[in-house]
Amino acid sequence: MKITTKSLSALKTERPIVAVTAYDTPTAQYADAAGVDLILVGDSVGTTQLGFETTVPVTVDMMLHHTAAVARARPKALLVADVPFTLAHDDFSSLLHACRRLLQEAGAQAVKIEGGAALAPTVVRLINAGIPVLGHFGLLPQNVHQLGGYRKFGRSEAEKSALVEDALALEKAGCFAVLCEMIDGTVAGAIAGELKVPLIGIGSGPHCDGQILVCNDLLGLNAGYVPSFVKQYANLGAATQKAFADYAADVRNRKFPS
Repeated sequence: MKITTKSLSALKTERPIVAVTAYDTPTAQYADAAGVDLILVGDSVGTTQLGFETTVPVTVDMMLHHTAAVARARPKALLVADVPFTLAHDDFSSLLHACRRLLQEAGAQAVKIEGGAALAPTVVRLINAGIPVLGHFGLLPQNVHQLGGYRKFGRSEAEKSALVEDALALEKAGCFAVLCEMIDGTVAGAIAGELKVPLIGIGSGPHCDGQILVCNDLLGLNAGYVPSFVKQYANLGAATQKAFADYAADVRNRKFPS
């Protein structure tokens, strides 16, 4: 059965939500066959697939390209696409146009937007226009240059209060779920208890209503830094390199083709 924003929200009272990123058709097919609930075409495509150092260079056209590739897998999982850098802070007509393209042209069923309480009025307008929104608060990777790097949030009382405010504002604005990144696990658990919609965590401890990981990280396809909170369920990077090396050796030794 196809997962919708409504059925995903209902999982909060049933079981933990399983979410992953995907950026192409084959990965989406494998993830969907495994039974994940939500596939996010994240702007993390910039660092995982396109060779950028941050997500900042990712454009709407890049998101359209990769979202459409994932949509061609026809996943039963809910398909969500990221709204790229600063677009949510642009004039509303530009944001609406981009979100409309992500749904109409690329096949997404919802969008994810980075930002807390300050963006709640914009989220309301999008939802009123028929665009489902997955909220995202805590660490905002698109703000990496302003932050000067990545870090954990919620260790001070001021940050805890701000995080609660962000989560509740996004829920009130109409988000079907919210994602929290790199926030203190105890704080995340407390917020999950206050929200009526699911809280999906990444690097935010075990007390959320679900978890999301970047597919490259969990598959061992990341040649660079792997966050400490990630569990690698495979080492496909090493297996891939070995396959190429075996192929190269067979060609050079005239063993392929036989």
